[in-house]
Amino acid sequence: MQRALDGTIVVDFSRYLPGALAGAELRRLGARVVRVERPGGDPMRTTAPDWYEQLNIGKESADWTLGPELLGTADVVLESFRPGVAEQLGIGPEAAPDTAVYCSITGFGTGGRHELRAGHDLNYLGWAGVLESTAPALPPVQVADLAAGALGAVIEILAALIERARTGKGSRIVVSMTHNAHRLASRARVLTAGFACYRMYETADGRFLTVGALEPKFFARLCDLLGRPELSELQYADDQQALGAELESLFRARTLAEWLALFDGEDVCVGPVATLAEADADLG
Repeated sequence: MQRALDGTIVVDFSRYLPGALAGAELRRLGARVVRVERPGGDPMRTTAPDWYEQLNIGKESADWTLGPELLGTADVVLESFRPGVAEQLGIGPEAAPDTAVYCSITGFGTGGRHELRAGHDLNYLGWAGVLESTAPALPPVQVADLAAGALGAVIEILAALIERARTGKGSRIVVSMTHNAHRLASRARVLTAGFACYRMYETADGRFLTVGALEPKFFARLCDLLGRPELSELQYADDQQALGAELESLFRARTLAEWLALFDGEDVCVGPVATLAEADADLG
């Protein structure tokens, strides 16, 4: 594990997932992370206690009244209030040291017409166009919170710390979860339009396989193992529905375990739709 941030103090005023994961990642890289919670604590303590515990392991906790004092010692500041609220609370960027990297994780950034709009992950993904092809199904991962927000913030913070090492000056960073999620939205039709070579298929036992055989060599080998090598010539044919129906019929002939045993060691880009428990055991 890298400890590049040893000696770095992160003061975290945020609530919910984005700031919690950002702080966890900075701590993983060696930073000392101090969470300053408002009276009543982070709502995640009651709405998602397991997640709260997981993301805050090893962090320190401080009373809200110590916030201004801790702010003066910070190398990095995290906050996730709507624009203007941190300033009202006396913990805005002007109250932080000039050398601090001050990061605001926001829903819509600053200056736009949605600046003060309330929202959560699902709202941001909707505004960003990410849910266009999946609605009304809920996304299984909070992309706006975790990727666009938390990891987006970490990237900007690390870059700002490198800049500070050169200049001695801190930075003001504003992360927009909606804008970052929009950047992540797929523009590759082959990944979202139901191509038969990039799809999930049900097996005989009601489980599912993931097929991501985009490259012709992988799809050709898959078709060979399925006993239907001629299907490889139809990989990007206009009639994807017909090809998909053929593959659906083939995959329903065996159980998930049987298919995984057949494909083990083969370059076919096929895998299981694992349960969380199975993933925990497999990935260790």
